[in-house]
Amino acid sequence: MTIAVTGAEGQLGLEFCRQLGPRATALNRGNFDLANPAQMREVLEKLRPEAVINSAAYTLVDKAETERELCQQINADAVGHLAEICADLECPLVQISTDYVFGEGCGAGPHNEQTAISPQGVYAQTKAAGEREAGRLTKHIVVRTCGLYGHAESKPNFVKTMLRLGKERSQLRIVADQQCTPSYVAEVARATLFLLESSAWGLFHVVNEGDTTWHDFAAEIFRQANLQVELIPITTEEYGAAAPRPRDSR
Repeated sequence: MTIAVTGAEGQLGLEFCRQLGPRATALNRGNFDLANPAQMREVLEKLRPEAVINSAAYTLVDKAETERELCQQINADAVGHLAEICADLECPLVQISTDYVFGEGCGAGPHNEQTAISPQGVYAQTKAAGEREAGRLTKHIVVRTCGLYGHAESKPNFVKTMLRLGKERSQLRIVADQQCTPSYVAEVARATLFLLESSAWGLFHVVNEGDTTWHDFAAEIFRQANLQVELIPITTEEYGAAAPRPRDSR
């Protein structure tokens, strides 16, 4: 028996495969096209996995505003196809989701699994749709997480970006009005696998303890790395991203 891991080239997918070892079957764009339902079914029917972990996603948050159809196809439609296939194979589906579903309408956090979501922007809306698609399957686990960082080579994340910029610049402008819960991929993967092994079906928030802002997170990164960088706090509006960001996704 095997556990199929989609998005196996991403930092979380890589970590699932690392922790599962020989139990994992790595699926990526080259051998598992989320835009091709027929191929998805062919691969999974051949594998007959004991579970499917879908850590693949369209994650270009700002670009999604102009690539709505592709984002919808990967983050929502493909999850619906996975749920149908898993139902036929009688195997559980683990869907990785995001804190971005807690948009402006959610108010102050921390939010629990019963908090009504308010996704803003194409990325958030399609991820919320993916949660609903996964929820159609009885044996499903939806994991919402936030700000993932880890050590996988060539896989970008906030920590790596700050360390790179901190060596290139003496001053950085960092958003200071978004409260969030950055989380370490090794611990998110371990907790998710615990839920799967426990047959704990449903929706779960899986993040590290505590919370911060991106500005304060950067300050701590530079403190631990002993890098002298002047940080200038800015607002979400000053940052000016194309897609809306949650103000409080704790």
